[in-house]
Amino acid sequence: MHALLYGSGEKSFNLNHRKTENTSDETQTLESQALAYLKKNGILTVPELYDVLRTGNPSLTRSKIMDLVWHLVERGQVDVEDLPPPAKSLWEYLLFWERNISFYVPLAISLATVLVIYIVPSEFPWVISRWVLSSVFVLFLPGYVTIETVFPKSRELNGIERFALSVGLSLALAPLIGLLLNYTPWGFELTPIVISLSTFTLGVVMVGLGRRYRMRSDH
Repeated sequence: MHALLYGSGEKSFNLNHRKTENTSDETQTLESQALAYLKKNGILTVPELYDVLRTGNPSLTRSKIMDLVWHLVERGQVDVEDLPPPAKSLWEYLLFWERNISFYVPLAISLATVLVIYIVPSEFPWVISRWVLSSVFVLFLPGYVTIETVFPKSRELNGIERFALSVGLSLALAPLIGLLLNYTPWGFELTPIVISLSTFTLGVVMVGLGRRYRMRSDH
């Protein structure tokens, strides 16, 4: 399968998915030209494909090229993948916060959970924040960070699959961590559980971040 890449800097190309029904002769000709060029050159970016096709088709617009791309994607003839932005270091890569939601959100939830457990009063209605954050911290977060680390590319799993696997894996990991704690000197207590789950989440999140950062070299 051929691959098309697009990057964060290519904002002028609207890559929102939309159904394409145009099957005119012009579209079919453009499809043939695009596939022929991809077969010859392999992976390239959407703007590069646009520039190539526009050479022989001066009237070609950015809207038409995106319709063409998604039509090929829907037919399974090309694969579209987000091109990681250039970054000279891991710290610079972290500045692309929209690409690292799976890094920042788990850290924020973990920190918020620790704060509400040890700082927020246990009286109603303050205790509601404990219930909500603790539920996410235990029943969703461990599985989520694991899934994001194992499947870092968005096209590998859709949102529903990620959510379902995150909950299912959390229901397996949290009891396992609790069982292991039961055989340690600290026992199955609140503080050891919070520390263990936080450490697990932080460790897996860092591994996932490292994987996504190294993926840049694949392109």
